[in-house]
Amino acid sequence: MIKVLLIEDEKNLADMIAFFLEEEGYITERVHHAKDALLLFPQFQPDIVVTDLMLPETDGNDLVDAFRQQSTVPILMISASTMLNDRLRALHNGADDFLCKPFSLKELDARIKALLRRSAITYSDKPLQEEKPTDVAGHVSVNEYRRTLFVDGQEIEVTHIEFEIMKELYGNPGKVFTRNELMDRIKGSERAYLDRTIDVHISSLRKKIEPDPKNPRFIKTVWGTGYKYVI
Repeated sequence: MIKVLLIEDEKNLADMIAFFLEEEGYITERVHHAKDALLLFPQFQPDIVVTDLMLPETDGNDLVDAFRQQSTVPILMISASTMLNDRLRALHNGADDFLCKPFSLKELDARIKALLRRSAITYSDKPLQEEKPTDVAGHVSVNEYRRTLFVDGQEIEVTHIEFEIMKELYGNPGKVFTRNELMDRIKGSERAYLDRTIDVHISSLRKKIEPDPKNPRFIKTVWGTGYKYVI
């Protein structure tokens, strides 16, 4: 289930929002102070943060800045302020969206879903009912937001390069990638030596995700060209 960290100092409003989100299927933790949010954040590991702009003893923008130093989690700022400068400051400071009070709870839900969609968290009309993501093949799943790879619901340890390769293949099922195309899609200092090791990384990935690495079901070799992912 998707986890929401709600930071709102108006207790009645916080209770109302939390009750609504929980009814919609989200796991919700609510706090009223920035210091409590900062303590809870690494333990709770939310999928999205909803925070008020004006908080006791601090500014919501300072809280966003603190979150951004440790995470790329989607952040929705809410505020009674309708000033354009406040909205722009929040967005420039790292918030992903801004919702002015008063707002419809249905709109809040729609904004949350939109942010989760942009962050590559899979959801349906309601939040996921299971923590373990699945794909149409029911075997391999890639969560780009968390940068994790799952096989049969179990998280598999992969290197940075392996994840980048898998992300491209998985995100484009059936597309044939040449080795050069895969190299071009991968960013980072590793790029300089990838021309000699793409096949090595593919072999390593197969050992981690394939039931039979010698007869791969998912990552297929297209002889003379490169590789493709089959669902």
